[in-house]
Amino acid sequence: MSNLKNVQLATAVNITTTYAGEFAGEYIAAALLSASTIDDGGLTVKANIAFKEVIKKLATGALVSPASCDFTPNSSVTLTERIIQPVELQVNLQLCKYDFVNDWESQSMGYGLGQTLPPKFSDFLIAHVASEVAQNTEFCIWQGDTAAATNNSFDGFEKLIAASAAAGDIPADQQVAAIAGGLNAANIIQELSKVVDAIPAQLYGKEDLFVYVGSAAAKFYVQALGGFAANGLGANGVSNMGTQWWNNGSLTVNGVKIFVSPGLSANKMYVAQRSNLYFGTGLLNSTQEVKVLDMSDLDASNNVRMVMRFTSAVQFGIASDIVEYA
Repeated sequence: MSNLKNVQLATAVNITTTYAGEFAGEYIAAALLSASTIDDGGLTVKANIAFKEVIKKLATGALVSPASCDFTPNSSVTLTERIIQPVELQVNLQLCKYDFVNDWESQSMGYGLGQTLPPKFSDFLIAHVASEVAQNTEFCIWQGDTAAATNNSFDGFEKLIAASAAAGDIPADQQVAAIAGGLNAANIIQELSKVVDAIPAQLYGKEDLFVYVGSAAAKFYVQALGGFAANGLGANGVSNMGTQWWNNGSLTVNGVKIFVSPGLSANKMYVAQRSNLYFGTGLLNSTQEVKVLDMSDLDASNNVRMVMRFTSAVQFGIASDIVEYA
């Protein structure tokens, strides 16, 4: 009688998935456009830049003059151009299935009644990487620096605006020096007021004009208006409610809306129109790619490789329409 036992082996599931070009755009959009400054509507998105694009802005002098019988050109036209050229970026990640399978299985069952979550392991991995890419994108939108050792995906607004200020493209009275020692609840109202005072008359009151601040500055402002700083509001602040006055609604300062950008440096602030700040990528570009590669068929390992290729960049249109606090 044979001592051999019939052993049933679990069938290995191959999860290799590839998306390219337009099909990859949906996943890449979920990663890039989920960055807080973009997702909350703080930038103008140019989503289909194949290589680079010229941002053109037209400005004219005084157009109206007293009537006469002759044609007399009495105004000038200034055309400014800036280039936005998305940088090619990639994510190369290797994971062991064992490290993620428990999380994936628990999410597949759902956390509560009626919740649906990614049914495939590949979708779970893509969602995980997309979240990380979104955080990196938010940081680089403001603090990115291609010359730095880290956070060097692309040059952010802080670097680009500083270069224009140094070149004299931003008027001197729109370059506000940051207070020594940094922002806090005791000085935030005073410093924000300086920023608003530097806004050119032709910009003040524009519908898409924002004061862009970081999370720390926003918290200081909420605290200051709550009355817990030396700001003259009294011990209980706005409507005698302390910091309870604010419930994640919109913030304004001297008639200008405040936009909170988590990626912005703690002690810097900027004023600009949303229509003057651009984020560029190429969601339909053929070079865009999202790939989840199961290595079990190639080297018999339990590793999964994740590849994501995409492009990103930021740029502004008119430097003279920006106020810098730095």
